[in-house]
Amino acid sequence: MNFHHLPLFLLVFVTFSGISQTTKAGPIIGDYGAVWEIENPDFKTDKSKEFKVVFDVKVGPESDTEINRNLNTVARFLNMHAQSGVPASQLKVALIVHGTAARNLLKDVAYKDRYKVANPNRKLVEDLLEAGVEVIMCGQSSKTRELPKEELIPGVKIALSAMTANIQLQNQGYRPINL
Repeated sequence: MNFHHLPLFLLVFVTFSGISQTTKAGPIIGDYGAVWEIENPDFKTDKSKEFKVVFDVKVGPESDTEINRNLNTVARFLNMHAQSGVPASQLKVALIVHGTAARNLLKDVAYKDRYKVANPNRKLVEDLLEAGVEVIMCGQSSKTRELPKEELIPGVKIALSAMTANIQLQNQGYRPINL
């Protein structure tokens, strides 16, 4: 190495080492939903508006031991907006679950009976419920997949169908995000 470039190399190294960052969870969902800070975005977030969103999650992970990344996206939505200065009171979030993701809403006992492990999504779902997310199971998936209400995490609601819940929430001004 040419030593007369050493000061320049050190200056660049020190400058960029301070720039590197990691994702951060919270403040709404502390153990999930880590996001990157975006400093000074060109497309500004209107922090004065209410964000009404319904997440439609139909796909679950293939492994019985994995967290459903689509459920984690709901936590990411909450955390990124709160970290960016949007008050939690302006975040109105609903989560509709059906298809292969339906099993992710089971209590640990029911999940263990079926898959021989505790539900890796239970704590995340409980945290979402505690944060005020309305978690809705498709009634058709509940029946088709033999997932009765008494085996679901407390607080999860059952609708006639995912389609029905989506229509009703959209009629209330919720914007759909399909995952």
